[in-house]
Amino acid sequence: MGKIEAKDVHFYYGAFHALKGITMEIPQNKVVAFIGPSGCGKSTFLRLFNRMNDLIAGARLDGSIKIDGQDIYAPGIEVDDLRKNVGMVFQRPNPFPKSIFDNIAYGLRVNGIKDKEFIRQRVEESLRGAALWDEVKDKLNASAYALSGGQQQRLCIARAMAVSPSVLLMDEPASALDPISTAKVEELICELRKEVTIVIVTHNMQQASRVSDMTAFFYMGELVEYDDTKTIFINPHEEATQNYITGRFG
Repeated sequence: MGKIEAKDVHFYYGAFHALKGITMEIPQNKVVAFIGPSGCGKSTFLRLFNRMNDLIAGARLDGSIKIDGQDIYAPGIEVDDLRKNVGMVFQRPNPFPKSIFDNIAYGLRVNGIKDKEFIRQRVEESLRGAALWDEVKDKLNASAYALSGGQQQRLCIARAMAVSPSVLLMDEPASALDPISTAKVEELICELRKEVTIVIVTHNMQQASRVSDMTAFFYMGELVEYDDTKTIFINPHEEATQNYITGRFG
């Protein structure tokens, strides 16, 4: 599960037309990178997939977005349920002011799970999945704030994965990290594609080419080109894509 279909999506911040007629299909268990200059609409589009933009006054969407065939903007959709299925990792690590263990267990408890053994097992599985278990297994009761920035970001990924989402959204997840931590997050993305569909916004061309199966190039609120990552980086069809990738603008 985790297939995303966007059809003729227009999005407005008040009078500002931020996204213009975007149609795109994201297959399940693929990593899709959104690239483009700052302000081109890629983060805005990403946040439509878990309705984060609902919180902004004057925001308005035309068109449809479906996840696994369900229109996520249809009347009666429970946004909390949607966000359990569509996890989010932000640019800067944002662990809760709790222990490492309680950070991971939080979503399970909110979902009403009380079985302590199941929670303990799921915490371990999630930390192992985030390649963090060996680094923290002896200090699960320590504050998450005691971890390094890179460890905190992997903790946030583990926290998102603990509730078994089908989609994971990542908004520049490595931009605040050092090169070693970035490499670990990228390895993690490649591992997690077996379990979830991943959509990542990145300014880093090399990162997009390393981790993604498909790449979408956005410019001025429009989707200019969307194709296999190899095609986008080696033989793009649009001149604007070629110019951006070769650094002529952006």
